[in-house]
Amino acid sequence: MRRASLVLAALAAFVAGHAAAQDFVITGATVAIGDGGEPIGEATVVVRHGRVIAAGSNVAVPTDIPLIDAKGQWVTPGLFLPLTDLGLYDVEAVEESNDRDANRSLFNAALDVSPAINPASEHIAVGRVAGIARASVSAWPIGSIFVGQGALIDLGADTNAVTARRAFQLVYLGEQGAALAGGSRVTTHALFRNALNEARDLAANPDRHEDALLNRLDATALIPVIEGRQKLYVTVERAADIRATLALRSEFPKLDLVIFGAAEGWMVADELAAAGVPVITPGLDDLPSSFERLAATQSNVGRMVAAGVKVALGGFAGTNNFPRYARQYAGNLVALSFVPGADGLSWGQAFAAISSVPAAISGMGPESRDAAGVLKPGARGDVVIWDGDPLELGSAAVRVFIDGIEQPLENHQTRLRERYRRPAGGELPKAYDW
Repeated sequence: MRRASLVLAALAAFVAGHAAAQDFVITGATVAIGDGGEPIGEATVVVRHGRVIAAGSNVAVPTDIPLIDAKGQWVTPGLFLPLTDLGLYDVEAVEESNDRDANRSLFNAALDVSPAINPASEHIAVGRVAGIARASVSAWPIGSIFVGQGALIDLGADTNAVTARRAFQLVYLGEQGAALAGGSRVTTHALFRNALNEARDLAANPDRHEDALLNRLDATALIPVIEGRQKLYVTVERAADIRATLALRSEFPKLDLVIFGAAEGWMVADELAAAGVPVITPGLDDLPSSFERLAATQSNVGRMVAAGVKVALGGFAGTNNFPRYARQYAGNLVALSFVPGADGLSWGQAFAAISSVPAAISGMGPESRDAAGVLKPGARGDVVIWDGDPLELGSAAVRVFIDGIEQPLENHQTRLRERYRRPAGGELPKAYDW
């Protein structure tokens, strides 16, 4: 019986992996485009061949494709969550199933998480049920300030999750970087600048064979960074460290910088905006839990956005801050806008911070042929139908489409819920599938 179930599951995965994009039109819904604007009542969304054709209140309803009546429901683009660890572990406490850190590796900057991402991970399935269509994935810093190269994935129920390998390089500066580099920010910046200079030297002289401080593979991996062909995500929290990061462009002018963390970002918001450097932050950190977070405030995101900084909510890694909580964080930022003296976000801004903004930061903005996180003509057909306001905690996704393909909304958690919802008399049902 179990063997038959496994065969059926494998067949279902094969079919899902080769499913064709669906054509459909959704009518009567409250639609959020995802571009920062407010929701539109009684609107229509049209998807053909896996792409959004139109969305809004004055859209003609095609008669040649299936119609979904979503009256009383909400429709949004699929969520986009940056800097997750989705697909990199099965059980956090089981080392053999955990590919998030490489503490005994000979390499650092050269590490590429793509081959380790497991599309069958239950964490991906759980994220999909939460309306997450796409994410960026990175490992954790262990033993070096360089974490390695992250990937972009979609959360579709197929066998190919990775959509872009080596999409960015992640480096840790600040307090954590100092601890990894010898105990001081002084050594961190010396090590970091040396690494970039070695990469620059190798790019200018590819025949160089000897290793300096970096081995050849790590130095080669940093060449796209110094040439601006690969994004550099820099983890810093305090205002002084953010300024020091922005100053790197005076030495390496082509760096395509993204700041991750930025607990004190509001203090340098004007400088970030002027430099055109976006920020990825968990969003609601407000405790001075370390010296680099002394000025942390829940108004951090609202103040940066008001200054013109492009801010995405992200970095929800591990079991304590799983990406499915992103909607709750965004909703709290909306609520914060009603607190006297606080700075929050409008509904449209908050939703954009978990959809179109992180997509744009990741290279999938509206100008890209692979635009995501937004319901605009030509964008990926990532569409979620919700039973209520998606930024309200009690709402849930009822249908999820990725690239125009409807996705299953079942995972281990939902199966356990159904198994224990109405336990029969006698022995309780087992917690595993046989």
